[in-house]
Amino acid sequence: MSNNHLTVEPGEIENKSFAIIESEVPEPRPFQGEEWQVVRRMIHATADFELLSLVKFHPDAVKTGTTALKSGCLIVTDTEMARTGIPARRMERLGCQVKCYMNDPAVIDRASKEGLTRAAVAVDHAASRLTNNICVIGNAPTALLRVLEVIRKGQCKPALIVGMPVGFVNAKESKELLASQSRVPFITIMGRKGGSALAASVVNQLAELALEQEKG
Repeated sequence: MSNNHLTVEPGEIENKSFAIIESEVPEPRPFQGEEWQVVRRMIHATADFELLSLVKFHPDAVKTGTTALKSGCLIVTDTEMARTGIPARRMERLGCQVKCYMNDPAVIDRASKEGLTRAAVAVDHAASRLTNNICVIGNAPTALLRVLEVIRKGQCKPALIVGMPVGFVNAKESKELLASQSRVPFITIMGRKGGSALAASVVNQLAELALEQEKG
């Protein structure tokens, strides 16, 4: 096969990928409208069609997420991987910033002194900044559990939690707790699956929706 047949522009690859996903998930789909666009991008990021039965949305999640993004919100991630997976070029168009505090010297110092995970300490460090902003957790169940704890204590109220920690210890349980609460809108993946790339893909699609809405 000639290399010319394998050379495709990035935008064309994405469009072709979305078309394939659409063809493999015919109507009626378990998600519609903007929720389907979010799930479709998650499938695009992973090639995992099982997500169709695992993704769960709070009824207000897409609306509150896009509203926050259009207001130029702060997006706080639990990993540098999630932070870098949300391109500044897209967020700057909305006036948004993406921050991860895992490597903040104050976080590292407190975690070491108190024997805590940096993920949990980073949540405490960011708590005062989370109200009306977006919290993105793709890796650490301890971060999600701490976010839910500070919300229960009334210390913050994010506009949206994208909660998708991955793994075998407390990942499933932390997401069940997220899905059982109604204080804060959320998008999550039930069970063990998740990850920073998936969490970032959700924010990227919400940003695309927000930019479309701004065009009007």
